[in-house]
Amino acid sequence: MEKLFGQKLLEEKIITEKQLAEAIERQRLHRGRLGQNLIALGFITKKDLDKIFKLSPAAPKTVEETGLEFSAIENLIMKHILFMGEFKQSDVADNIKLPISVVDIVLQTLRREELVEVKGGTGYAAVTYIWKITEQGKKRATELFDICRYVGPTPVSLDAYRDMVISQSIMDIELSVEDVKKAFSYLILNKRLLKRIGPAVSSGKAIFIYGPAGNGKTAISETIGEMLPDTVNVPYAITVGGQIITVFDPVNHIRVESEDSKNAVDQRWVLTRRPIVMTGGELTLNMLDLDFNTVSKFYEAPLQMKANNGLFIADDFGRQQIDPRSLLNRWIVPLERRMDFLTLHTGMKFDIPFDVLVIFSTNIEPKELVDEAFLRRIRYKFRIGHPSEEEYEIIFRKVCKINGIEFRKDAFDYLMTNYYKRTKVKLNACHPRDIIDHIIDNAHFDHCYPRLDKDGIDLAWENYFVDVNVTDG
Repeated sequence: MEKLFGQKLLEEKIITEKQLAEAIERQRLHRGRLGQNLIALGFITKKDLDKIFKLSPAAPKTVEETGLEFSAIENLIMKHILFMGEFKQSDVADNIKLPISVVDIVLQTLRREELVEVKGGTGYAAVTYIWKITEQGKKRATELFDICRYVGPTPVSLDAYRDMVISQSIMDIELSVEDVKKAFSYLILNKRLLKRIGPAVSSGKAIFIYGPAGNGKTAISETIGEMLPDTVNVPYAITVGGQIITVFDPVNHIRVESEDSKNAVDQRWVLTRRPIVMTGGELTLNMLDLDFNTVSKFYEAPLQMKANNGLFIADDFGRQQIDPRSLLNRWIVPLERRMDFLTLHTGMKFDIPFDVLVIFSTNIEPKELVDEAFLRRIRYKFRIGHPSEEEYEIIFRKVCKINGIEFRKDAFDYLMTNYYKRTKVKLNACHPRDIIDHIIDNAHFDHCYPRLDKDGIDLAWENYFVDVNVTDG
């Protein structure tokens, strides 16, 4: 990944080969990221680095600048106009997300080939023309539609995608102690854990979170995702070997309004927050490979590709329908080399950046899931245990406050003395929320205001726990 970034800097003539070699040697001795070592050596400034990473993709002015073959754009336009009836250049430009200057070039070619025709217009400029597909054009478009039914924004090239992912790498985010404290302020975590989370996230390395169920592993994982700074550009689709792979997914990619002029930015990219992709027991090996639809005849990107420049959470790890070791073996190369390999149904294999912060979250003991060799590859491991009595009370007070219920110390002491201390039930961070929810449900049914009292606790305990009896003494 760093090598690709260095190559990009060379291509942009921002640094020389000698400077790159010096930075790589310094990185070997002092560690850190390539950009940080370039700054330390005085070859670039922090402002230069920020500028490199913050650049929005410029709108292409010519077909060549799209990075695609002319025929690829021509074929896509043909499929679009098959369903459009009469149209203007601006209508096509909006649909395929390319500037009118590029659309005009293609339409003029299609006109010469008698695939489209001009039906009229309000002026002499081509942008005012009303166009229509011809019968010959319909036949051609139908044939193209049978080959591939993708009708969406114009894809970007694989090289453009690689460059973009590298330029907005998850490994180049900057977090402060205050950022971490603010993000986790709603959770009751010990200071030691908070101190460990910041460096782990900033490193971009994989994290293993484990411990008993119901103590915040998923909440911590999701908060890490919410804490990730900056925005990233995600393509609607990319093209590889003549095949189309859709990448943008409204479920995992949250749009952000761009401050740049719409006309100045390549509309084939969507500005989003850093993605958060979460999977649970439904995760299979197939979901980590390209998904080819035999009907539509184009691909959907695998989950880790959708998560590039962001976070991938494997929640409830070990509960999947496949052997966890098989799943982890699929990740070994990407985690080490920051590179993943995908294969088209044609047999063509290609590589993409694996720029993902991966979190494995489980309530199964790690040694029951994987061997020591794999655990060594996971840089950071956090055990989230049961809260102490003091932490439990703080959580309980906080839950009461959130729900507008008065915290009564006598009722809380009753819960601790008559239930937790007289049963084998261990304190869990999720219990206060669930107990209070039961109290609220009972109050709602009785048409009264919810109160934290002994009767409410008794009912909540009986409803919530299974085969847990209070012992005498």
